[in-house]
Amino acid sequence: MNSMKKFFKLEQHGTSVKTELLAGLTTFLAMAYILVVNPAVLSAAGIPFDQVFMATVISAVIGTLFMALFANHPIAIAPGMGLNAYFTSVVATTGLSYQVVLGTVFLAGLLFLLLSLTSLREALIRAIPDSLKYGITGGIGLFIAFLGLRMSGIVVANPDNLVTFGDLHRSVTLLTIVGLFITLILMARRIPGALFIGMAVTALIGYFTGQLHFDGFFSAPPAPVFFDMDLPGVFSQGLHYHIRLLARNSV
Repeated sequence: MNSMKKFFKLEQHGTSVKTELLAGLTTFLAMAYILVVNPAVLSAAGIPFDQVFMATVISAVIGTLFMALFANHPIAIAPGMGLNAYFTSVVATTGLSYQVVLGTVFLAGLLFLLLSLTSLREALIRAIPDSLKYGITGGIGLFIAFLGLRMSGIVVANPDNLVTFGDLHRSVTLLTIVGLFITLILMARRIPGALFIGMAVTALIGYFTGQLHFDGFFSAPPAPVFFDMDLPGVFSQGLHYHIRLLARNSV
């Protein structure tokens, strides 16, 4: 315990092991949706769900460990929302195989890595106006919030005005609303760990009302698949524009 405090300089940052563990667990529960949403989005492009699931888990673990062990920064890293939807749209509109487009993503990642080794990436970040940075952050937050509203049934598609209120009498929708109210009340009363407590209470309500099925804590994960991509197809299909676009959006 003392070695952990010393390694992460917890006392210098005015925190404790208990606080960081609670914050980490809360962060995990808040971002765990991506373990399902990311495979659901990319499986629409033909990638097997289990394959994307394992890629999401492995990349999140590696990214978060890098932030913790090398940067000593309490930030969890996971695949970003937005680019996965762009990936799916490219596959759907061009008729290319997902392996070819994955090859484009791989080359864009290498380009971004090379940029990170130079001062150019930092110059590009400084060149982006603050208003655009705030807009991107707010837009991603609204996008994630909208996903939650849609998946819970609070809003549904409507041909007249795009979205409208869903059936608020559905059990999953009621559970979502109850969970939101519990969390907001806890936050308004400034109770430590309000988000975590709210999610835990909502999960318990869902379990006892039969909406959450528990099958155990552990199970064998799907076998990961590596390098399922077509690099020669990237150049034969002329996807250089998408490489540049993906690298620019990653910055």
